[in-house]
Amino acid sequence: MLKGVNVYLIGMMGAGKTSVGSLLAQQLGYRFFDTDVLIEQVARQSINEIFANSGEDAFRQIESQVLAEISAYTNLTIATGGGIVLRRENWSYLHHGLIVWLDVPVELLISRLADDTARPLLQDPDPAAKLQRLLDQRQRLYAQADLKITVDTDETPEQVAKRVIEAIPQVLKPATTRPNAQRNGQ
Repeated sequence: MLKGVNVYLIGMMGAGKTSVGSLLAQQLGYRFFDTDVLIEQVARQSINEIFANSGEDAFRQIESQVLAEISAYTNLTIATGGGIVLRRENWSYLHHGLIVWLDVPVELLISRLADDTARPLLQDPDPAAKLQRLLDQRQRLYAQADLKITVDTDETPEQVAKRVIEAIPQVLKPATTRPNAQRNGQ
């Protein structure tokens, strides 16, 4: 169906990119990667440590390097960090694959992340307000995805993955001959 084209999952932290991505990879016969896990392996530090020791800019730089390297391969499903859409250079890599936005209501994100202490951007006196600000900042970027899947409160990762698989054919471009491929202007 995808002929080896990578699938990139984008969306806010807590959207379920890792859970859904792993299931999608199984169903597509692809390998699965999570850019946050790769970043921690490359940096030999947790994401919290990277933020604390080097700052968000350094984290974003490593994130871009990891994306550049992994996008050179095919047959992958890749869960990306929520802020990967912030750097223009990352879009050049994402656009080589199929970009799927898991759009989750902010109330559901808040409940999913309520006890999560591993997210440096949520280390805030009002994490719910911070989450809303991040979503407001990123929403127009997420909207550039090839496919938007709006996740309902009661949906399981399996149900979301099934919806993604069912929606993929609707966004694939059919293989057609290019108009400029005519020879000698005939």
